[in-house]
Amino acid sequence: MSQDSSAPTEIDVLPAREGYDRWADIYDSEDNSLIALEQPRVDALLGDVRGLELIDVGCGTGRHAVRLAEQGAKVTALDFSEGMMSRIKAKPGWENIRLLHHDATRPLPFDAASFDRVLCALVLEHIDNLSPFFIDLRRVCRPDGYIVLSTLHPAMMLRGITARFTDPATGRETRPQSHPGQISDYVMAAIGAGLTIDHLSEHAVDEAMAARSARAAKYLNWPMLLMMRLRP
Repeated sequence: MSQDSSAPTEIDVLPAREGYDRWADIYDSEDNSLIALEQPRVDALLGDVRGLELIDVGCGTGRHAVRLAEQGAKVTALDFSEGMMSRIKAKPGWENIRLLHHDATRPLPFDAASFDRVLCALVLEHIDNLSPFFIDLRRVCRPDGYIVLSTLHPAMMLRGITARFTDPATGRETRPQSHPGQISDYVMAAIGAGLTIDHLSEHAVDEAMAARSARAAKYLNWPMLLMMRLRP
């Protein structure tokens, strides 16, 4: 998620891959309150990853993958955006990651029970058909492992907020195509895949974050982030 009332009124909605290709150069440098909320909660739900086989599905710029590899995880990271993947290769330590170009809406190219941890961060709003996606996440997760998911909270989508940025090349607000869902959609997709919901939480911008970021202050106390941890 990005941008607020200061954003231009002209809006371009692009296929998700093209949108993220354009976003890549500025993605890590933006003041993004959703990412600020999300990262520590991802770490808390993943726990100690040292020595574990971990897959980051829809890894983007590698903001999680590189950090988790530094913590000792054996990381496989995949994304469909060449622009985003090029940003990973500019980061120290990326060579410790197994990096694959892959569209997450297609079956994951791995054997069953390949990973101790499955991470999918801020991707769900771009998945049109949730049921096979959740089934595939369960398939590649080991029986004693778990899946950690983060997504833009559906309450934000009710306000018309989806993943978005101002394209520096055009000056226009640009939105990778999204498929807004409800919490019930994610819950039912998990249950339908035979997964157990181990953790479900909602997170809002608090006073401290609002004081640090004018962009975040606009959403003070409004649910912004949804987190899930699922077990096979």
